[in-house]
Amino acid sequence: MAPALVETQPAQDIKPPQGGHKEAFAYGGPKAFNKERELKGTTTQPPASFPSYLPTWNDKTYPPLEPFEHYDHGKDADPSFPDLLGEGAVVDELTGNIGAEVTGVQLSKLNDKGKDQLALFVAQKKVVAFRDQDLANLPINDALAFGGYFGRHHIHPASGAPEDHPEVHLVHRGAEDTTAASYFKERTNSSTWHTDVSYEQQPPGTTFLYVLDGPKAGGDTLFANMAEAYRRLSPEFQKRLHGLKAVHSAVEQANASRDRGGVVRREPVTNEHPVVRTHPATGEKAIYVNSQFTRRIVGFKKEESDMLLKFLYDHTALSQDLQARVRWRPGTVVVWDNRVTAHSATLDWQDGQRRHIARITPQAERPYETPFEG
Repeated sequence: MAPALVETQPAQDIKPPQGGHKEAFAYGGPKAFNKERELKGTTTQPPASFPSYLPTWNDKTYPPLEPFEHYDHGKDADPSFPDLLGEGAVVDELTGNIGAEVTGVQLSKLNDKGKDQLALFVAQKKVVAFRDQDLANLPINDALAFGGYFGRHHIHPASGAPEDHPEVHLVHRGAEDTTAASYFKERTNSSTWHTDVSYEQQPPGTTFLYVLDGPKAGGDTLFANMAEAYRRLSPEFQKRLHGLKAVHSAVEQANASRDRGGVVRREPVTNEHPVVRTHPATGEKAIYVNSQFTRRIVGFKKEESDMLLKFLYDHTALSQDLQARVRWRPGTVVVWDNRVTAHSATLDWQDGQRRHIARITPQAERPYETPFEG
């Protein structure tokens, strides 16, 4: 049983990590956005395929998020998945312990039982790439209605969003954007392992990302199985992590948005979450810290906290045997469970091809911990 909800903590004065928030992907924003180029294309790049999804930034602000009671539909699912994986469905495993690719299923046509099974299936697989989907072709309100079954929509505090649809988070690098070359003059890689908006009191659970435009090659997304990462640790190390809490901060993301002329729709917050959280449908325990938003271990001195967090970050980044790489293709919808995964985009194309992806981000329960079972 999850503990009672408590109020979100105001942002604390936390020194940003060296390198800043998601630096490899901090280019863009309203200063760099060229609407005419996106609508009309260029001599080498076509117009945006989905102009209704082009990013906008307005001055509207929102009050702090209020706690709400979340129910995970995966708890109601038939584990044989008859309404999700019916006749014609094909499931190909991406690796031995994380990820699958599915064809022969149309997510937008699922009934409620199928959606329940989707939540459980994704929690078990951690990330699933559904091919040949029509989600991007639906009216945006219909796409949001589908995603809203899985939780309250999160409105991102800093990203661009389609006009009149702030619930859609956009990942957009426009046509002829070659700023990656500038980034790699100072850095050797673009890895930015994270769990989405973990600074919120109730971070996301089942999450949807669908491609609108992408480079012919490159721009893949990496995923790591954080439940397997927990299981790889020795029982004594697992035991030591239990009971620990970490501070997660939105301050750096807000500052980065302001620096590039972007928006801050809500004042940034910090929240404390357990270092090991439990999934409500599967009961799995997973490591829940990430280098983009986690700042320190509560009760540890700085050197102690830095040492432990570095070990856990390296454990995630270096363990290729608990990772999967998802390649984007037209019509792909990637569904993953933010509670038991971490992910990183890949900045490996520099020829100005557009990368335009939309995310629907239903919030879930406040992270909670169950007793150590080693």
